[in-house]
Amino acid sequence: MIEERTARRLAAILAADVVGYSQLMGADEDGTLAAMRAVWAEVFNPSVAAHHGRVFKTMGDGALCEFASAVDAVTCALAIQGAMADRTGAPQIIFRIGLNLGDVISEGDDLLGDGVNVAARLEAQAPRGGILISEAIHAQVRGKVSVSFTDAGDLTLKNIAHPVRAWRWGDGANAEVQAQGADLPSIAVLPFTNMSNDPEQEYFSDGISEDIITDLSKIAGLMVVARNSSFAYKGRAPDIRMVGRELGVTSVLEGSIRRVGNRVRIAAQLIDATDGTHLWAERYDRELTDIFAVQDEVTMQIVGALRVTLRPVERKLIAGSRTTSIPAYDHFLRGKQLSAEMPGVTDNRQAFFERVIGEYENAIRLDAGFAAPHAMMGLAYIFEYTNRWAGVADPLGLAVRQAAMAIEIDPDEVLGHVATAVVLIFTGDIVGMKAAADRATALAPGSALALAARGHAEVVQGNAIAAIPYLQRAIRLDKGLAGQALHFLGTAYLLSGQYEKAVETFQERIRLIPATDLSRGYLASALGHLGRTDEARQVWADLKAVNPAYTIEDHLARLTFGNPADPARIIEGLEKAELAG
Repeated sequence: MIEERTARRLAAILAADVVGYSQLMGADEDGTLAAMRAVWAEVFNPSVAAHHGRVFKTMGDGALCEFASAVDAVTCALAIQGAMADRTGAPQIIFRIGLNLGDVISEGDDLLGDGVNVAARLEAQAPRGGILISEAIHAQVRGKVSVSFTDAGDLTLKNIAHPVRAWRWGDGANAEVQAQGADLPSIAVLPFTNMSNDPEQEYFSDGISEDIITDLSKIAGLMVVARNSSFAYKGRAPDIRMVGRELGVTSVLEGSIRRVGNRVRIAAQLIDATDGTHLWAERYDRELTDIFAVQDEVTMQIVGALRVTLRPVERKLIAGSRTTSIPAYDHFLRGKQLSAEMPGVTDNRQAFFERVIGEYENAIRLDAGFAAPHAMMGLAYIFEYTNRWAGVADPLGLAVRQAAMAIEIDPDEVLGHVATAVVLIFTGDIVGMKAAADRATALAPGSALALAARGHAEVVQGNAIAAIPYLQRAIRLDKGLAGQALHFLGTAYLLSGQYEKAVETFQERIRLIPATDLSRGYLASALGHLGRTDEARQVWADLKAVNPAYTIEDHLARLTFGNPADPARIIEGLEKAELAG
């Protein structure tokens, strides 16, 4: 007789359970049951499906889920906790979540084995509103998700023979704040003061500051405020404690640069934003060719002072994709300065755009192995594609080629993957867009641009719940992204059925961008879903005043949706308010 072989496989298991479920049922059985039905239908099950998982067992107040990917499992857990933190009303449902990667045995649709048992035991010790993962999961997701986990040590788990090394995220605080990196050391890099006699050297001091921000954003264990937020203090001498409060950081780097001939003098100091004390300070008087070594040293001093653990791959990335040509670097920094100014230009736009492209072309001419100018040129051509300033033939094709060239030269250039994700929005390649955005966030977990691209990619693919924590953190890190990212955050709330949140977010976006038509259309849809018909009709009237030719059908036809139910939901809200077209 041939013995039947047991079907085994490796799987990532997510175990979730409601905190204090018995007490909730005792206090309000009908309300708790109704709330749980809503949570399963609106948050939990859609998030599991969006992250390519399956629920294989439910227990009323809990569930067990299987994923083929550890990254998908952890990202799903973060999305669930972020969405639960956003929910209002009583009773308050709070999950604990445990995850493990291990061998499982199939028995019909059910799964058995230590892989499942360890996940369930980890869930029991997870923090309220938080996540506890095994070392096996942590090894797979380190640097690939938008948060860092705290080492919880070796845990003794009930009925598990050996201690399990575990890692914790969340401490019972609001999961949205946790997802934005509130549990990490945090820093803002103020624009370095240009101490040169030549005011035109401003681009150089700004560029050095931005490069340090870029390097720090590659470190998963550090939260770094983006350029647009920290550069709001340019030309000012603010109280560092005030900066800390306003930007929500615990430390601030400030400094100055004097460039004279072939020499550069840099002074930098890291300050504790809670009490104004100095954590570290240094002066450098070097040859200009040593500027990159100085940047690396400043970054490493910050890492040491903040006691951040730096992984070997992060150390490699920090010292990675730079040019060795100072003239090429000069042109690149000039191009970046002009790119930052581009949205506000009103006169001689064609000539201005040609200056931007010219600076990047000069950088590439001087160093053909410099990837970043190709990426920035790709983003510039996308700007031309959407604004048509210079009458460039096939700007989208040029953007595609430049973004691809950046990655071909340096597969670890974050800007290359961000540019690729942005470019593929317009070509309709949502699979490629998601892959590029995933790679960008893996390379630079603290990059607001990468996080925004990842959030946008999740929205486009139909994973609205998964998009929310990425977009929230991008906006938290970079206030300059809010004008665009708020639209996608509002869209994620709308498409996941969180209509009150959608209304608040679209209203905030309209305050920032009064001329928007699409956000008004989506706002009217969210109001329609809520039954606030009169408000929806007023918003629609405002929209028509902004753009009399607007129709929602035409606008949706120009967009890409991975889930056909998403545009249908938008139209359904308008139909409920008796609005369309």
